[in-house]
Amino acid sequence: MGGDDSTADSGAPADSGAPTSVDAESRRTNLRWLRVAIVYVLLAVAAYQMAGWLFVNIRGFLGTLFLAWLVSVTIEPVVDKLERAGLRRGAGTGLVLFGFFAFGIGFVALFGTLLAEQLAQLLGTLPDALTRATEWANRTFGTDFNTEDLISLTPENIRDLADRYAPSVLGVVSSVVGVVFQALALVLFVFYMSAQGPQLRRTISSWFPARQQRVIATVWEISVEKAGGYVVSRLILAAISAVATGLFLMVIGVPYWLPLAIWTGVVSQFVPTLGTYLAIALPALIAAAAEPIEGVWVVLFGTAYQQIENYVLHPRITSRTVSIHPAVAFGSVIVGASLFGAIGALVSVPVVAVIQSLVETYGRRYELVQERQADTGPEPEPDD
Repeated sequence: MGGDDSTADSGAPADSGAPTSVDAESRRTNLRWLRVAIVYVLLAVAAYQMAGWLFVNIRGFLGTLFLAWLVSVTIEPVVDKLERAGLRRGAGTGLVLFGFFAFGIGFVALFGTLLAEQLAQLLGTLPDALTRATEWANRTFGTDFNTEDLISLTPENIRDLADRYAPSVLGVVSSVVGVVFQALALVLFVFYMSAQGPQLRRTISSWFPARQQRVIATVWEISVEKAGGYVVSRLILAAISAVATGLFLMVIGVPYWLPLAIWTGVVSQFVPTLGTYLAIALPALIAAAAEPIEGVWVVLFGTAYQQIENYVLHPRITSRTVSIHPAVAFGSVIVGASLFGAIGALVSVPVVAVIQSLVETYGRRYELVQERQADTGPEPEPDD
């Protein structure tokens, strides 16, 4: 009996506690995957740091590219018409850019001297105008505003500001050279983006299969239509607003009517949400400094013109562009300015217009369950 028990026990595998070859291989595999994961994490951190460093150092260049793209898609419809008329695309692009340059030279020739004189006088009298407007508000509404700490420009303060902020001759020269170089780079990018737009689109499309090529063509058409249409419509509305405001200010005798009219037209159209109020505030302040009743007339004119623009001009001129929610437009300007500065603030709204159009084109909306139940009644409960 005892021999049989020993024979039965000897047939079971012995558990010596030593690791088997399977366990060792599993640990080696886990260590290998851990090393690979650590390497990937380090590479991801390094790529993130490199991307951040590149963005900080070339964001000015990226902003110039965005602005050049915006100008190129703005003039592309005109260039397309010239090309269909038989003119080569490069010559058509050059003709359009020369037209803009000639318009700028003509404007400076006609109004440059007057604009410079009025602008210099306006900047000189702005502190005094603000003081008078503040005193009038204190007398009329019983307030106690004080602007002496903000605009006290004594000779000592002016000398301190000049010593602190006035650049040297070398700084002025380098700034002028930088502005000229950036302007030439912008014109060069605009020319190539517009003149070689179809070739660029075909080159990019050739990297993708047929289905994606149709998507690229649709995105390109939406970008040209929406972004270009948005900028053109805003330029037209800004021109109308500037002309109307300038004529009104000149008729009632408000000084510095030309820079104030340009300010009103540009700010009211290219600064979302707050632009309407900022645009009319400065002319009203200057008018009220001379005669308080004139400031009231300016505010009334701005209010009446805004209603005409909202209900008559804006729907007709912007009928082919997208309507962006004011909060979205204002937020896009803040984000664009924080990323790319003034250029980012300028191009942010057209870029958001293109993104919104793409979402509306390729996005899908579903019917709300609550509305469907309200129309058809509650759904029947399933039978047990």
